[in-house]
Amino acid sequence: MLNDDAIRALAARLREAARAREVVDPVRGEIALDDMASAYAVQQANVDARVAAGERIVGRKIGLTSLAVQKQLGVDQPDFGTLFASMAYGDSQPMPLASLIQPKVEAEIALVLERDLTAGKHTFADVIDATAYALAAIEVVDSRIRNWDIRFVDTVADNASSALFVLGSRPVALADIDLVAAGMTLEREGEVLSRGNGGACLGNPLNAAVWLADRMAQLGTPLRAGDVVLTGALGPMVAVTQPGTYTAHIEGLGSVRASFA
Repeated sequence: MLNDDAIRALAARLREAARAREVVDPVRGEIALDDMASAYAVQQANVDARVAAGERIVGRKIGLTSLAVQKQLGVDQPDFGTLFASMAYGDSQPMPLASLIQPKVEAEIALVLERDLTAGKHTFADVIDATAYALAAIEVVDSRIRNWDIRFVDTVADNASSALFVLGSRPVALADIDLVAAGMTLEREGEVLSRGNGGACLGNPLNAAVWLADRMAQLGTPLRAGDVVLTGALGPMVAVTQPGTYTAHIEGLGSVRASFA
């Protein structure tokens, strides 16, 4: 585990990279590949800095929900990051592409909670009971690490490579959607760039949500009523290299659009 000075220094480096829209070398040069605690400590230092600056936490995102990506990064579990109100954009609301470094988009199913999840071990029933509704969502991921050259500790320290997110405007009760079978297409100007379904997210997006609920409760920062949970990608992410609109269609949830100006 890194000492406090080292954690603060790495957090400041990533924070400055985001502010200046510049990339830095991977932090795994200073955090051992198996030192998850230090990576999350760096992430938390920047969460604390944003809260101290007046930002509001509105939920969490789950990353690394693809088993193939987990294998590629040498881990056997997802990771999580923190969502802030400043990261949220409305359906089709223009997002400034120039504010990002090397963005990519991925289609996801978002859950919005109406009850707290505070148990030490949660079940599908707990999460279903706590969920007000699901929404189609697009997460804009971005890495402050040069050329997306990341391993597990790099993305964790970098707030799970999060940047922005867009929520759809059609809330759907979980009883009215098959989360596993829900098909997804992600397209730009009519060209399909990514396909998938709910089963691509740890076999079922609720598996990811249960994992997150347990993890956050164990950390003493449980998921609360009103939180947004981005459950993870339903298909391959797509690099954003020019202005335009990316539209995700998710069966049972409708469509959501991420527009880059």
